Amino acid sequence: MEPAQPPSRSAFWSRRRVLGLICLAIAICFLLYPSAPLDTEWVVVMLPDAELYQCDPTEPVKSVAIIGAGSGGASAAYYLDRFKHPCSRVNITVYERSGYVGGRSTTVDVYGDPTEPVELGASIFVQVNKNLVSATREFGLATQGFKPKIEDLPNSLGVYDGTDWVFMGSESGWWTTAKILWKYGLAPIRTQQLMKTTVGAFLKMYDEPHFPFKDLSQTAYDVGLTEATAATGEQFLQANGIQGPFGMDIIQASTRVNYAQNIDKIHGLESMVCMATDGAMSIQGGNWQIFDGMLKASGAELLLNTSVSNVYRQSDGSYAVNALSPSYPTGIDLAVYDTVVFAAPLQFAKLSLTPAPVNPPPEIPYVNLHVTLFTSPRKLDPQAFNLESGVPTTILTTTPKTNANPPLFYSFSTLRTLTNPATHQREYLYKIFSPAPISTSWLHSILTQNTNDQRDISWIYEKVWQSYPYLPPRVTFEDVQLDEEGNVWYTSGIESFISTMETSSLMGMNVARLIADGWKRERTEKEMFEDTLEKAEIEGKQKSMQEGTEKAEGESRETMEQVPMAGKSTVEEL
Repeated sequence: MEPAQPPSRSAFWSRRRVLGLICLAIAICFLLYPSAPLDTEWVVVMLPDAELYQCDPTEPVKSVAIIGAGSGGASAAYYLDRFKHPCSRVNITVYERSGYVGGRSTTVDVYGDPTEPVELGASIFVQVNKNLVSATREFGLATQGFKPKIEDLPNSLGVYDGTDWVFMGSESGWWTTAKILWKYGLAPIRTQQLMKTTVGAFLKMYDEPHFPFKDLSQTAYDVGLTEATAATGEQFLQANGIQGPFGMDIIQASTRVNYAQNIDKIHGLESMVCMATDGAMSIQGGNWQIFDGMLKASGAELLLNTSVSNVYRQSDGSYAVNALSPSYPTGIDLAVYDTVVFAAPLQFAKLSLTPAPVNPPPEIPYVNLHVTLFTSPRKLDPQAFNLESGVPTTILTTTPKTNANPPLFYSFSTLRTLTNPATHQREYLYKIFSPAPISTSWLHSILTQNTNDQRDISWIYEKVWQSYPYLPPRVTFEDVQLDEEGNVWYTSGIESFISTMETSSLMGMNVARLIADGWKRERTEKEMFEDTLEKAEIEGKQKSMQEGTEKAEGESRETMEQVPMAGKSTVEEL
């Protein structure tokens, strides 16, 4: 068979001239008939690839409710608007019970000053996070490195076990790399290679033939990640030839700061995710702006401070959504939708769903993570951390090798300096992740010149998150589709697989594509049915015409046969 030849330049320009004439003809029609009501005329849509669609404005509007305005919900709205057919009319409503967009990605204002926001939840994303990086570029959001430099404190990192420092170094640079290789041998290099292989397998989930996916468990197996999810981080490392203290000292420090779990408990896939730190960044002013941009770009109606109390299927297959909000005249509102997307963990949603899901997502335990933000004019006291001088700006922790008490916190970071608007004094902003509340007396004890003076802690903010699930080894994950018809969907099942802003966005995108594909099938079936009717109608007309023609021809023949006979009779009579 001859290879296909590329179209000639003349053919290309011929097609462009034809398309140009079509567009000109459409424009002339609108100019000649300006009074024609647009809502009763067929509308022609031309996409950038010059594909023409004849859109029927009487086509029913699709309505979608998305419950949750975090990464999963915002992404579902954003990608649904992108994936829908050009002629589809879709109304998207996003319900969010809190007063802000972003879910567990949100900021608070230090000192109550809106010019000094600080991340309270999800703090960073990385270069391989396709959706977040793409949206950041599309919306023109300014990024910053993981940690800005602090004037009088060189950026440094230490791993502390509550008694001893198992590792100390700068947060980047060749000297730190050399120290790691000197202490841990080839384990860091092997870990890096294993991480790249694992992340490479995960990235296959964005593309065909794996995307979109209805069965996360099967897809994890198909891309080769079940081996990583079936083992603990410790087992996964050992199975891949990574042994020695590097796992406990460095990898476990990463799993603790990211997921508040140790490598003998957390599964191997999440352990590798913790090591994928290349190009770590955040959005200036808060990562929530990514999801705010997605919702605005989607054209969705956003209902903040609105709690959904129950969702139930009606006799016609649509879903009624009851919501509570102070903004409603009666406090209660009822709306009906074709499709419902649950974009937050159902176990925390505090709503009823009728009928119950075919395969209801099981309740899984979530980590209660305590976040403490505070400011102080004081630096951290080296003696409080068994140091002679200079406390690292980022303190990660691991478990002690002896029976000594473990650290009270998972991580302790000096984020930046700022100016207290009340005192005009330069202060340090600190952030702690811990398994339990941190007392102010303990905070005073780890500051220099400990005097228990209340002014030493000028501002403090505490928050408890159900931040992410506990992530033990497993090979099955929650369903994406909750009903048999394909009208109820769930994004949070991915959290027990990988719990990040990016994976929630991936699942929102995945659900959006599955919904759009369902609509595409409906459209195709409708067009095929209409084509069949039209064909039958044409064939019927053709048959009628043929029968009429045959009848006319028969009558004509009869007439012609009768004329000579009449003549013959007349002659005989004469």
